Amino acid sequence: MKTIYLINIILLSFLMMSCSDDDVTPGEKGSIVIEFDNRVGNTNLELYKDYINTNGETFNLTKLHYYISNIELRDINGKAFKVPQDSSYFLILEDDPESQKVRINNIPSGSYNEVTFTIGVDSLRSTMDISKRTGVLDPAQPQDGMYWSWNSGYIFFKMEGISPSAPADQENKFYYHIGGFGGYNSPTLNNIRKATISMGSARAEVKSGKVPQLHLHVDILQFFTPSITIAEHPNVMFADFSKTISANYVNMFKYDHVHN
Repeated sequence: MKTIYLINIILLSFLMMSCSDDDVTPGEKGSIVIEFDNRVGNTNLELYKDYINTNGETFNLTKLHYYISNIELRDINGKAFKVPQDSSYFLILEDDPESQKVRINNIPSGSYNEVTFTIGVDSLRSTMDISKRTGVLDPAQPQDGMYWSWNSGYIFFKMEGISPSAPADQENKFYYHIGGFGGYNSPTLNNIRKATISMGSARAEVKSGKVPQLHLHVDILQFFTPSITIAEHPNVMFADFSKTISANYVNMFKYDHVHN
């Protein structure tokens, strides 16, 4: 009898040890890395390399910058975790691979299968005192050039390049500088866009000691789909047509895979 009891104790201890790695400890927190992989269809984007857009125009990009902010993760039970605002502004630069990997810490442990984020900078932060806009939001960052001093607003999305379809009198250069948070004292353009990305049946398992990597594809071809042509619109900044562009570029962001 004692032998059977001892065996049961040993088996129970073994089962507890083997299951401990999968258990979620209350109050436990972890991290996640979200990678923004800029692409041209199924091909990795390279600056200064020729591609053909969905309208048959040859182009190459010399610059691609965009803001990602207000990130929110949702778990399989529908519970949302909002990244604290002061820690939720990121500037993605195609010429800086490290900027494309956004690490978020202090996330409650759990199984997450959806992420939501803003492409741009929200109106509240855009109008805060300059002391509240530091890091990538510092308007004095000359290397980024993502702030209109003449318009007191952030450029949410900046894409520049060269194409035979662009006017010859501007050396075949084209540019898209898209911003507009809705106005401060009176209504203006509002190009703040929000993307919600589902992982389907996949899960990002967040827990202490594990840092899952969520890989998103950002397909530049979607920028031009269905009918934005360089020939017709080679230069767009603070104009009504920028609303068409921002409605398009929100579709560039797609789930690819997750590494746990």
